[in-house]
Amino acid sequence: MSACSASLATLSRHEQIEQLRSRIAAVPGRVGSVVPVDSPGPGDVSEERSAEAEKLPVPGPFEAVLPGRRLAKGSILGITGSRFVLLGLIASVTAAGGHVAVVGMPELSLLAVAEMGGELRRIAVIPDPGPDPVEVAAVLLDGVDLVVLGMGGTHVSYTRARALTARARSKKAVLVAVDGQWPQPEIVLESHVRAYRGLGRGHGRIRGLSLTMQARGRSFQPRHVAMRLTCTAGRVQWENEETLADVAPLKVGAR
Repeated sequence: MSACSASLATLSRHEQIEQLRSRIAAVPGRVGSVVPVDSPGPGDVSEERSAEAEKLPVPGPFEAVLPGRRLAKGSILGITGSRFVLLGLIASVTAAGGHVAVVGMPELSLLAVAEMGGELRRIAVIPDPGPDPVEVAAVLLDGVDLVVLGMGGTHVSYTRARALTARARSKKAVLVAVDGQWPQPEIVLESHVRAYRGLGRGHGRIRGLSLTMQARGRSFQPRHVAMRLTCTAGRVQWENEETLADVAPLKVGAR
């Protein structure tokens, strides 16, 4: 699967679904396709390897705030705030061999994903999914490890959210809801940029930035981490600054 710019808006619902299914059929088998960044050593038990196979990799600093240190397959994730968090997830999953689909987000910077080490050939972009992007995302869950759904400020009903949650679990895929209201996702990642690096007074280039991210969910207390992005020779790297145990919660909508 490769990055593409095909529009589904001019197709009927049946034609949309058939086209998406044909794209999914062209994706290599997903089972075992995502290789953990830190593979277990020879002495580790098989149960640990099996548990890691049920998760998707994330940028290193994210591990401090996520249950199990990675994203559990079959879960629903909400992301608000800085776009860098979403870009980092896409880069990590594709770099490890996974496939990602991005629905309804034509402005997303694939260049930034590449600079973070992501594999663009493993990303399918559906910039204009037509009147029902949720249905498009549901179909893509059949054959993609991570589906990013740009909701454009809309909301999803509890009934439909339950149906997609069940589908994600059965297909062992992760659905990421962005720019909208999704009822009770398992985890919400909220972040904002704290500072830019490399800028002087009226001059200079941005060479990095610092972010604070909060992870919260139904099964754990909110956790915070401070991290930074650094740019060297055209490559962007994630670095951990510190884990914040006693930091005030982020303000909703902070950037």
